[in-house]
Amino acid sequence: MPRFRAVPVSSPLAAELLEAYFAERSATFPSGKGSYRTASPADATFTPPAGTFLVAEAEAEANAEADAIPGDGATRALACGGVRRIEPAADGRVRYEVKHVFVRPEGRGTGLGRALMAELERIAADLGADLVVLDTNDSLVAAGALYRSTGYEEVEPYNDNPNATTWFAKPVTRG
Repeated sequence: MPRFRAVPVSSPLAAELLEAYFAERSATFPSGKGSYRTASPADATFTPPAGTFLVAEAEAEANAEADAIPGDGATRALACGGVRRIEPAADGRVRYEVKHVFVRPEGRGTGLGRALMAELERIAADLGADLVVLDTNDSLVAAGALYRSTGYEEVEPYNDNPNATTWFAKPVTRG
């Protein structure tokens, strides 16, 4: 079972995960779309009430010391992602956007991405979201399948992200 922890995006742990995410996207970005463009996130954007940035930690294997969280040899960071408040929808609904969702290769296929998305949606709802949105690239087939299977529906583009080819939205229920 993963443990989720909110961290500043400028923290060494978040920076290391984001670096791995950006490197993978750059290496696998469809050549016909040009170069993948990175944008380093800012702490203020992912600090409540504006948003939150999470890392997902799991029990570390004995031989995984190099990837252990600094100062904590019992856990291992396997994933990250954040939500941030953006402009309201045209109908006035409060929107939070999911950004920088990344699961290390060894965490893929385990349900970690699904659990991370559920936690991000819960946090967005707690922060006041009526709607959670995200953008993705069609080359991320597994990500698109995850979003669709968890209730996201395709919508018209809500931003001008040059890396995106598909935009999604999902209403959230506040607890």
